[in-house]
Amino acid sequence: MTDPAEGAPRAVLFDLDDTLVPFQTVAHWQWAWKPQGPILSDRHARAAIRRSVRAWDRRRWQGLVGTAPPVGPAELRLHLHDTLVAVAGRPLADSEIESVVDRFLRPSPHSETYTDVSGAIAWLRAEGIPFGVVTPLAEDVARAFLSRTAAGAGARLFADSATPDSPRLPSAGAFRAARSAIADRGARVVYVGNLYWSDVRAATRAGLEAVLLDRLDMFDGLGGARIEDLGGVRALFELPPAAPAPTEPSVAP
Repeated sequence: MTDPAEGAPRAVLFDLDDTLVPFQTVAHWQWAWKPQGPILSDRHARAAIRRSVRAWDRRRWQGLVGTAPPVGPAELRLHLHDTLVAVAGRPLADSEIESVVDRFLRPSPHSETYTDVSGAIAWLRAEGIPFGVVTPLAEDVARAFLSRTAAGAGARLFADSATPDSPRLPSAGAFRAARSAIADRGARVVYVGNLYWSDVRAATRAGLEAVLLDRLDMFDGLGGARIEDLGGVRALFELPPAAPAPTEPSVAP
């Protein structure tokens, strides 16, 4: 591995949901809403989830740059409400929606996994490279999902705090707090997330070097460093620091 002084990253911060653990997936919505069937239409559900995730990315970004109120736990639940209705393709009773969202925010007994996570985490541990996990999910929810991954044992977790004054993702303060906790001042820290605006661009604004994990090719045509799976993490340690990202518009398109 290249010496950190020569430009190699000193540490890695990962997003959690849909980066280390599947979250917004057809299978997870199936379990949360219709565990006994009928089987959801895969094509319709995937399209609805894709649209919803992109809308959530834009909404988080707008809250960050001040064109809409910042997001918090209430806005996350509303986002999941809207996703469920889109997946259902019809109105649902409020009581049903609340029950399904509560269930969705728990790992299913047969949780899906990403096959590339264990290899990436094993390599980081073998190389002695510190890594952490940042997420806007509440700590109890985040720990439940993280425990199902190869990163779960001993990973530093930076989750949403119940303390009102604590900075919340995707704010620069939240990214910087995680960065300071995992690496010395001035060290090169790479952040890996699956959303373009509120993960990658937000982390870049906070001074981190950010890489988009675009498993589903959701953000084709947008600039910046990109990997298709976590096998690409290893290559980051063989590359010089990325050039500064171009100035982005204040509102995501």
